Amino acid sequence: MKKKTILSALVTTGVVLTLAACGNEGGNTESNGSGTEETTIKIGASNVPHAEILEFAQPILEEEGITLDITTYNDYVVPNVALDEGEIDANYFQHIPFFDAAVEENGYDFVNAGNIHIEPLAIFSQRYESLEDVEDGATVLVSNNQADWGRVIGIFEEAGLVTVKDGVDLTTATFDDIEENPKNLTFEYENDPALMTTLYQQDEAELIAINSNFAVDQDISPLDDSIAIESSSSPYANIIAVRSEDAEDPAILKLVEVLKSEEVQDFILEEWDGAVVPVKE
Repeated sequence: MKKKTILSALVTTGVVLTLAACGNEGGNTESNGSGTEETTIKIGASNVPHAEILEFAQPILEEEGITLDITTYNDYVVPNVALDEGEIDANYFQHIPFFDAAVEENGYDFVNAGNIHIEPLAIFSQRYESLEDVEDGATVLVSNNQADWGRVIGIFEEAGLVTVKDGVDLTTATFDDIEENPKNLTFEYENDPALMTTLYQQDEAELIAINSNFAVDQDISPLDDSIAIESSSSPYANIIAVRSEDAEDPAILKLVEVLKSEEVQDFILEEWDGAVVPVKE
């Protein structure tokens, strides 16, 4: 990790960061005066569920001598910029296709340090009870986050409302890849992901696609309030992203280990009742 983002914090009980592991001359850890070393990880996260999961993991990590300094973002761009510029050591807000697209587009030297959970994307409606009820010409509001478009298409494809062209990979699909649309659904994708809950609450269209993290942040249940939800086998795992130089940093490895522990996974299942699903691997 970069020296300027590693601060003194708690006494380590099991994790000792070495200069070689951090790849930074001059030191990243400090002694507390008793011969032990201390470290803090600065991590950026979305409010829900990411920051809440990290907050649950904080006391567990403290026992390992690691303190989490959590900064929350309601944005899909700034957390990667902050990581690239060294303002934070890791971020936890994005799924794999979004991460891959951001790295390719911006040339970020990032790696995926670990898959933590899946937030199933869901379709909501104030007007229909199920996708079977959808009438001809209905409008579907989708966010402008292109990395999620294939997820939306997949839900409608599974419901038999659209088909995609042969050979199309849904993780990179766009609405131009829809081949058959017998109900003449109109897909509009101009709004920021954070606005989708407001559009649903204001009944701005027949169908609205919302990411689970934004839904639960507004007390909207993806399981109980949606009319269709993404399969739990989705490839859209949310990850811990770090700069490549920190991929093998002991503190980062411990962070991922704790987030994938049974204790944290049980918390995720109990707290969100299936709206957020831990990755088991």
